[in-house]
Amino acid sequence: MTEPERRTDGAGDSTGETGIDEAMIERLVRAFYARVRNDDLIGPVFAAHIVDWEPHLAQICAFWSSVTLKSGRYSGRPMAKHLPLPVDARHFDRWLALFEETARDLCPPAAAARFTAHAKTIAESLELGIATRNGRLLMRGERFWRGSDG
Repeated sequence: MTEPERRTDGAGDSTGETGIDEAMIERLVRAFYARVRNDDLIGPVFAAHIVDWEPHLAQICAFWSSVTLKSGRYSGRPMAKHLPLPVDARHFDRWLALFEETARDLCPPAAAARFTAHAKTIAESLELGIATRNGRLLMRGERFWRGSDG
């Protein structure tokens, strides 16, 4: 069996379990980032770092394809890209709230639950990485809050 066959042989999230497929991922990503761009808290963070949205959206679709379908389409380093961002727990909470709302609005319940579970893990990991980069070692359940200067 070749590597691409191994990645798509059902070992990941099969469409039979959740209905997740590439088209659903693209709809979710596009709708979610439309909401993000209009959000007062996290919209400006994205606007400061993303000039051309189409390549970014394609990369995010590849990321979610790799996460949910085990497609292997994404080969980037998301932690490294997020470490310098001026964000904290407030931003991650808002990101998750928008993501969960979008997933519930667009996806069947099983798919929304799968996407949301992955999103929570991803947000927690990124928040821990950003906290560590800023000199804070978080204990289990602790959150990263920036001071008034952050």
